[in-house]
Amino acid sequence: MPATEPLEDTPSTQVGPRIREFRKQRGLTLRSLASRSGLSIGFLSQVERGISSIGLTALGSVATALGQSVSDFFDETPAAPHEPVVVPLPSHFTLTRAENAATQYVSGQQTYRMLSERGAGLVLEPMLVHIAPGGQRENAYGHAGEEFAYVITGELLYEVDGVEHRLRPGDSVHLRSAVPHRMYNDTDAVTTVVSVVTPRLF
Repeated sequence: MPATEPLEDTPSTQVGPRIREFRKQRGLTLRSLASRSGLSIGFLSQVERGISSIGLTALGSVATALGQSVSDFFDETPAAPHEPVVVPLPSHFTLTRAENAATQYVSGQQTYRMLSERGAGLVLEPMLVHIAPGGQRENAYGHAGEEFAYVITGELLYEVDGVEHRLRPGDSVHLRSAVPHRMYNDTDAVTTVVSVVTPRLF
């Protein structure tokens, strides 16, 4: 998907309601979920009501707190029109061809295209992320692991520990994810980023 084209206008509006549904199933208050996930009550309330979007790493913490997998918050991905031939590979690596359909998730302004299949013992989560302009800024947030982001097209404001850095094509950032951070596209075009995080989200 070229970075200059608008993102499909079918965001996963079910993420917020599903957080509320799973939270209530477990008899948790917003305060309890906030405490378990490390996110603020106000932010979680906005996400549940569809006012704010939530990134995959933050959603990963919510999923862990609720005993769910991240994929439980999204609709099932339709099967590809032509299913690729699956060749068994050793468990220590995966091989993903360009022509194979990639799993894609939409959360608010961000579309995540997963760049590799699951592999036993592999801990990196590589993604191609398209970030649409505008939307609500997420709260700065820290979590376990590390993350790396490399800008391919567009510009991105990446805040780390309260300091904003403007990333342009060719720029990258690598951090321990425990440091509070957030990103935001304040331009009028889609920004495309290669992102790698640990641990795996799916």
